Amino acid sequence: MRRSILLVTAATTALILAALLVPLSLLARSHAADRATADATSRAHALAAGLGKTLATGSGPAPSDRSAAEALVTAANGPGLPRTSVILGNGTVLGPPAPVSDAVRLARYGRAFTYEPAGGGRTVLLPVQGVVGGTAVVHIAIGDDRLYDGTLASSLGFAGLGAGLMVLGLLFADRLGARLVGATRRLAAVADRLARGDLTARAEPSGPPELRLVAGELNHLAERIQTFLTAERENAADLAHRLRTPVAALRLDAEGLRDPAEAERIGAGVAALERSVDEVIRTARKPLREDRSGPPRADLAAVVQGRAAFWLPLAEDQGRTLECTLPDDAAAGVPVRAEETELAAAVDALLGNVFDHTPEGTGVRLAVDRAPDGDGGRLTVEDDGPGFPEGHVPERGRSGGGSTGLGLDIVRRAAQEAGGTVEFTRGPGGGARVTAAFGGDGPRTGRGTRSRAGARTGSRTGTGSGGAPERGARRPGRGG
Repeated sequence: MRRSILLVTAATTALILAALLVPLSLLARSHAADRATADATSRAHALAAGLGKTLATGSGPAPSDRSAAEALVTAANGPGLPRTSVILGNGTVLGPPAPVSDAVRLARYGRAFTYEPAGGGRTVLLPVQGVVGGTAVVHIAIGDDRLYDGTLASSLGFAGLGAGLMVLGLLFADRLGARLVGATRRLAAVADRLARGDLTARAEPSGPPELRLVAGELNHLAERIQTFLTAERENAADLAHRLRTPVAALRLDAEGLRDPAEAERIGAGVAALERSVDEVIRTARKPLREDRSGPPRADLAAVVQGRAAFWLPLAEDQGRTLECTLPDDAAAGVPVRAEETELAAAVDALLGNVFDHTPEGTGVRLAVDRAPDGDGGRLTVEDDGPGFPEGHVPERGRSGGGSTGLGLDIVRRAAQEAGGTVEFTRGPGGGARVTAAFGGDGPRTGRGTRSRAGARTGSRTGTGSGGAPERGARRPGRGG
């Protein structure tokens, strides 16, 4: 914008100066020529008066009169003066040579005039009547150098004036452009901060009235966004908090069971549910982070192995096989750019989707691989169920199995925030296959091995899973 303003100002100023200064230069040139012509005409009249006295009509010019006339012509050709000649009636020329042209012959008829010869400059012709030998003609030739004397200085002056005005115009335009560009860039910086999640960013109104109006509206928009997000976070936290009452009732029912082992098992599940509710409340009230590419790191292999161990007891109760494949060097970890709690929620959503929407006894397999480029990891969850309907693309909030339709979207969002992608396909056996890729921070390689998931006695804590609708008939599994 700043360069455009300078270019427009330069072009406009140049046109205005050209329209003003070119006519002034031409006028000064014409005025100089008229001044030189008037001066030459005055000299011609003075010389004609002197010749009329020295060469008056008589019996013939005396030698002394001829000498006096030549002296007058010589005096008229002094340094810095135009070339002056006198052409007598008999063709004799006094002073510098001058041709007896048609213009001279015309002047002998008593007509004084000025004309511009082909060679340039101007010529003044003035007849002198009543002299010996017939009408004489005063011939004054003005060269271009004398005709336009002083016009170079005036042209340079006009050029300097134009350059000065151009510089002033560009300086003014540059200051104006800097003001506009600075105000616009400040608005863009505030908008960028808002886009990164810094809802405290506010624009300081500056610049022209239009940009001040935009800054005020941007601040108003930021206030409204912050108000809406705060209200949504609080509503989500309140809704999650309402779950505490039924969870507390479940805990009391679990404590009242007569079988201690069953009471301990169900109590552990209720405790995990309470922790999940607490995590939901904390997440709902947590402000958005500005940069998702920074600190968050999690070990994909460890998280998947832990969640597989958590779901293994339920899989055994339903007669399912739950296999988990990790890289050979899984002990070194498979770091990905994601929060551990978000990653665990994504794994739970995938497993919960299998348990909720496939018949009991359906096997499920988890495989963790390093990314092909060594940066990040990839999780594949495949089951032996009916798979996704033909042509169906999982969408957020859309369910065909009676659930919320948010389960697989949790996986999609976790992968995208980690710089990865999610693919929904069919496995070799026709079952559903979900491949989630997560970005990482370092190239590594490794080969996969197959191993059974952890023992039943493993810790059963973690975040709850979200159901997903993209399966066939819903077959709710038992709590774990």
